[in-house]
Amino acid sequence: MPKFIIINALVFWLLTPVFSRAQTSALLLHPAAVFDGQDLHPGWAVLVEGEKITAAGPAAQLAAPAGARTLELPGLTLLPGLIEGHSHLLLHPYNETSWNDQVLTEPQALRVARATVHAQRTLQAGFTTARDLGTEGAGYADVGLKMAIDQGIIPGPRLLVATRALVATGSYGPHLAAVEDLPQGAQEADGVDGIVRAVREQIGHGADVIKVYADYRWGLNNAPEPTFSQEELTLIVQTARSAGRGVVAHASTAEGMRRATLAGVETIEHGDGGTPEVFRLMKQRGVALCPTVAASDAISRYKGWKKGQGPDPQRIVEKHRAVQAARQAGVMLAMGGDVGVFPHGDNALEMELLVQDYGLTPLEVLRQATSGNARIFHLADRGRIAPGLLADLVAVAGNPTQQVQALRQVRLVLKGGVLYKQP
Repeated sequence: MPKFIIINALVFWLLTPVFSRAQTSALLLHPAAVFDGQDLHPGWAVLVEGEKITAAGPAAQLAAPAGARTLELPGLTLLPGLIEGHSHLLLHPYNETSWNDQVLTEPQALRVARATVHAQRTLQAGFTTARDLGTEGAGYADVGLKMAIDQGIIPGPRLLVATRALVATGSYGPHLAAVEDLPQGAQEADGVDGIVRAVREQIGHGADVIKVYADYRWGLNNAPEPTFSQEELTLIVQTARSAGRGVVAHASTAEGMRRATLAGVETIEHGDGGTPEVFRLMKQRGVALCPTVAASDAISRYKGWKKGQGPDPQRIVEKHRAVQAARQAGVMLAMGGDVGVFPHGDNALEMELLVQDYGLTPLEVLRQATSGNARIFHLADRGRIAPGLLADLVAVAGNPTQQVQALRQVRLVLKGGVLYKQP
């Protein structure tokens, strides 16, 4: 075989991330500390057998079974695989291509090809689960992407998919004045028959969760206004719930948030215009807020904003006000950045900004991204390190409960007992 072919093959092998469907019979992980989804435990070890965690506790008390492999992780903290609460794998950053152009001009095959790379980057960044909230004009492509990941065809996180999402007729985009019959970024539905049919269609095609736009920037004034009526939103939730699916709502106006909360949605996405009264209602009804501060930050930067130079844009001011009001009301916060607006693999940006700019502690955001999101999204088999749960584990350099930047230093990724990245 020619020498250059051997060298090229070796380079390709060295640069390819660890990805094997084979599971070790038993793997004993010895990090410096274990964050179990709630607290930090120095000196702990974790035993994995097959796709599950079988033991976790003080290393001196944890005996590995015969034939087990031991993996020493000095200086690293082992934690549950992170859970991304708001992503769009079929989008890429708006400073590369506008949302309109992605929906109108990019072929679906191109978008799916990009999404396979986005999925791999997400997993390599330590996010072993992602809630993907809408294909934005790519139909049911997220279902196929999820199947490819589950079948081991491509590496990526476990996905909860929302497929096409629901919008009231005329309230979404792309929208160009005097241009009719443009492809839409979500499924339009109105009234009893249209809404019930659309929800059932999406569930039938593989939706794990239904996403509804309770308000949006519609009409020529481009100002956000409520879209669906209270009765329509309630019907959406009832129809989804009868099939065992929860509903999440895009909402940035106080009225849209109020209607969605009264309808029984499980999370409000964005929430920029939330008032103390609305957040108290969300607290009372057990509705969580996914504030997506990273998307607001990215969009502002794309428009020329430089943090610390001049006044903050109104978008940022409103986001700060909303997060503060939600925390004061005791609303649960889900961790999700609306990644796709900014680069996939950069998911930790949401957590960094919440600490640096919004006053949360590293421990708070770490709990949100693990056990907190697992609880809000009804994922009882993950989000913590405990016997019987999925062996979705990540190791990072340093102590992420004290320094959120440690989450950028991912050294090990294990999903279902399969190593995708290791020191």
